[in-house]
Amino acid sequence: MGTTKTQIFTANQNELATILKVLANPARIAILQHIGSQKACICNDIVEEIGLAQPTISQHLKELKSIGLIEGEISGKKVCYCINQKKWQEILGLINDFFEKTNVKCC
Repeated sequence: MGTTKTQIFTANQNELATILKVLANPARIAILQHIGSQKACICNDIVEEIGLAQPTISQHLKELKSIGLIEGEISGKKVCYCINQKKWQEILGLINDFFEKTNVKCC
């Protein structure tokens, strides 16, 4: 498979593709839903809740952190995670903008 020529696309197109690539995993969606359903920052109970191995969860958390969607705060031996509200709103704006500007009037 060839490589994508990212330089021929706009910054918004590349950013949206990166975000959607990270979100295109059901485990990451489950992790976000779990974190988002908590009233406070959550720690290592993600492994028990999702049912995947700890290294797998860590990899998914790393990917979500790579786009700035979640934040982790170290508290002793635990890492406490929460959704980055500013980034969440930014991503919602990018996705809404994409759907609003993409006409479906063809055919």
